[in-house]
Amino acid sequence: MLTYAFWNNKGGTGKTSLAFQTICRYADRNPSKRILAVDVCPQANLSELFLGGLTNSGSKNLLERQGLIPRCSVGGYFQLRLPSPFTAPDFSVQDFLTKPAEYNPTIPQNVDLFCGDPLLELQANAINTLANTQIPGTDTWIEIIDWIKDALDQVRDEYDVVFIDANPSFSIYTQIALSTTNRLVLPVMADDSSRRAIQNAFSLIYGLKLPSDIYSKYAFVTKLEQAERSLPQVHVVAKNRITQYMGPASAYAAVLRSIEQDVSILINSNPKIFTFSQVNKGIVEIRDFQTTGVVAFARGCPFYRLASGKLDIGGHRVQIQELYKTDCIKAIDALVDML
Repeated sequence: MLTYAFWNNKGGTGKTSLAFQTICRYADRNPSKRILAVDVCPQANLSELFLGGLTNSGSKNLLERQGLIPRCSVGGYFQLRLPSPFTAPDFSVQDFLTKPAEYNPTIPQNVDLFCGDPLLELQANAINTLANTQIPGTDTWIEIIDWIKDALDQVRDEYDVVFIDANPSFSIYTQIALSTTNRLVLPVMADDSSRRAIQNAFSLIYGLKLPSDIYSKYAFVTKLEQAERSLPQVHVVAKNRITQYMGPASAYAAVLRSIEQDVSILINSNPKIFTFSQVNKGIVEIRDFQTTGVVAFARGCPFYRLASGKLDIGGHRVQIQELYKTDCIKAIDALVDML
């Protein structure tokens, strides 16, 4: 079972929208594979998209799932783990999963969903405290960090690929998500804050360029390596929301070239943290989805299932042009081709 995570510790890079379209398209192109989407984000936007989006009761459907007993979400599963944090209780992860196609017919039948939950923010302090508890003979941090791994181990033979949408932070629940990840998809945008964010991402996960040795002892990489666990490898850097105005002489293009240069340097100095050996093999450009994206996400609809022409969105008539929609599908296909 291969696990991908979409993550950047900077918000606004289009991570969730990119994850949604990628997961749906991957599932559509691989109908014989079983896919599990895991939403480890308190905003739960990915879950709302899968369950119908803004105009098709995605939020209402998510609240319905969270209102069940047990609470059908990642937060519900973590709630089960809190009273027995270091020893997994008897549970079935299937009790916490959702079939999104039952709520949203545009979603492929071979996708299941582990819903996100705002409870994660409330749980974070308790989880952090438990992870730092001192118990002789027990690595409490690892026991906590394995919570999602424990759940996925139950269904390892039932799914071929897991896609995780992780919160744009490095909080404890994000670390729990990334610790079980094999491959990382890093979305970036054409602004200098994205460049700094990707540098921060390499520091947070791989301990690169830490400001002082004092942080090394507590670093994510140090704790995982001490437990003989593997780190996720960067598999794709997605240049997201590229526009037709971003010519080679533009300031935006210069920032994106700088990001490529940073990644190229890291490939040479730390090749083990990448799945690719040349920067051009691991970078994909994703055009700005513009109106097509707004409509698709309002409806919780994959691009390839979105009708062209005039559509109603919240009482407004919006035009979806076939050419633009085709370009959006091609952009997502370019990323899916790399998975």
